[in-house]
Amino acid sequence: MVQTHIRNEIRKLRFEHSEMTQQELADRIGVTRQTVNAIEQGKYSPSLEAAFRIALVFGLPLERVFHYHPE
Repeated sequence: MVQTHIRNEIRKLRFEHSEMTQQELADRIGVTRQTVNAIEQGKYSPSLEAAFRIALVFGLPLERVFHYHPE
């Protein structure tokens, strides 16, 4: 299994934004709920465009949503 070194704050941010569901986020960024779930769990790295869309939904810079740990 390939381990990703990209971590994210999506689950926490969804909770802080009126407990937004994975489906609501998915609808806003144009992906499936399953994709949002996989990104949250670190099982899938989003495209750069999707990552920017997620950051825009929360009104935050990309680096506040995603963190790269090159270990």
